[in-house]
Formats: sequence, C-alpha cells, structure tokens
Amino acid sequence: QVQLVESGGGLVQPVGSLRLSCAASGGTFSSYSMGWLRQAPGKEREFVATYNYIGGTDYAESVKGRFTISRDNAKNTVYLRMNNLQFEDTAVYYCAATRGGGSRRAALYDYWGQGTQVTASS
Repeated sequence: QVQLVESGGGLVQPVGSLRLSCAASGGTFSSYSMGWLRQAPGKEREFVATYNYIGGTDYAESVKGRFTISRDNAKNTVYLRMNNLQFEDTAVYYCAATRGGGSRRAALYDYWGQGTQVTASS
C-alpha cells in the first residue's frame, strides 16, 4: 500500500509561482509512474502532468511551458513547479501513483493523496 502526502499549496497572486511536493511511502517509489491531477469547484478532476517510471513526462496543453514535473527517487518525492499561475489554475491538486505507465486518465491511478489547495487570486 502506497501512501501519498502533498504539500506546498497556498494562495498566490496571478503570474506568481508555487512548488508542490508529494512524499510517498510504503512502496518502491521508483517503480511507479506519478501524476498530478487537479479538481476545481464544480468540475471534474483533470490531468495536469505525469512522470513515468522510465523517465518520460507528459503535460496537459493548458499548463505546457508553465508547469514542470520532476521526481527524486532517492527522496521518494515528486514535485510540480508551477510558474505564471492564472485564475483558472485554482483547484485542489492531487498527487497520484500507478504501477502502469503515466496516464492522463484519473481512473488508471491506483493511489491518491489527500490533495492540496492552490488558489490564484489578487
């Protein structure tokens, strides 16, 4: 059983930056593909970025060029660096893990963190 704990969310002004962290425990971190997904009020959970277990990354079109996913297998941690935050990035951000390859589909992730709130507001 893998446990995931996110941190780093908060309130930021538009065009500001934040870095989210997700610490994993209870499994072989390097063998999992990791993803970040988000859910805004009244909307479905949507894909943000993924970093698979062989080193490939993928991003939603809406965050390409602004967000960067990275991982440190020695620290069992995955990160999401978010630059140039916009109002529409406001959401609860979830870290997720899957034994398969990185996916854009929330249903394919096996483990989830509790989420961390990110709010871009002036």
